[in-house]
Amino acid sequence: MNQTSLICGSLAIDIIMQYEGRFGDTLLADQLHKVNVSFLVPTMRTEFGGCSGNIAYNLKLLGGDPRIVGVMGQDCAAYLERLQKLGISTQNILIKKDAYNAQCFVTADSDNNQINAFHPGAMSFAHENDIEAAGPARIAIISPDGHLGMLKHAEVLARLGIPFVFDPGQQLPMFTPEQLHKFIDQATYVTCNDYEIELLMDRTGLALDDIAARVEALIVTRGEKGSEIYTAGQRIDIPAVEAAVLDPTGCGDAYRAGLLYGLSHDLGWETTGRLASLLGAIKIAHKGAQNHWFTREEIADRFEQAFGYRF
Repeated sequence: MNQTSLICGSLAIDIIMQYEGRFGDTLLADQLHKVNVSFLVPTMRTEFGGCSGNIAYNLKLLGGDPRIVGVMGQDCAAYLERLQKLGISTQNILIKKDAYNAQCFVTADSDNNQINAFHPGAMSFAHENDIEAAGPARIAIISPDGHLGMLKHAEVLARLGIPFVFDPGQQLPMFTPEQLHKFIDQATYVTCNDYEIELLMDRTGLALDDIAARVEALIVTRGEKGSEIYTAGQRIDIPAVEAAVLDPTGCGDAYRAGLLYGLSHDLGWETTGRLASLLGAIKIAHKGAQNHWFTREEIADRFEQAFGYRF
């Protein structure tokens, strides 16, 4: 059986810089209208990221078959080489030679406050990448990407009859209420975090139960409070897995990889949600979105330790 998962979304580089002081000691509240400051950042690290890259990374570790449908720029060589070494197909990654990779420049201070600048770069051309060329798949996910690309991918997946997860993430405010209604009607599943579901309800005028009734399942993540899966008129509560919190970057993407694996392997909603929760907990204990590592057997062991049975 075809168990390929099409992963639509951003491929980005995160450049993370650490300022040893506090922004509040430099930024003057009554002078913010004319800011001209410089922060000395003694440490800097570069991380591979982006929603599709993070999801594919976790799904591959699980033993899944991810196929990324994304766009990268002229500075793509290192990221492409990494994906290929991991055994993740790069065949359906479009390269835009006149653009740069999507990049997030993060400066954090000693209180973990952040000043970020995000350059969408090649991500803005997602609509030029033909998802139909990726071939047949068991399931797909539309995660944050260029908004025109997200709209086009949803239309094509619906026409092809490939079930997909709609994961609007931080791109949610970019869509009109009408577009969000259409996404929900085209999608098989919708997943949001606790903030995003409130925004989705506000923008569409739909109650949580209304959204859940229009898809096979609505998945809402709530951080340390666990997550909820609304399906077939019932609510399934998924507990959070206890973990040492080091860096939440990419936790939602790890969770979604667990969803895709469970759905493509018919694990059932309770096991699928618990697997997703476990992946999020493993990720949060590591810095960066793609620096944790596990084997399929190790995950099965940890799952049994956490929940008392193997998946």
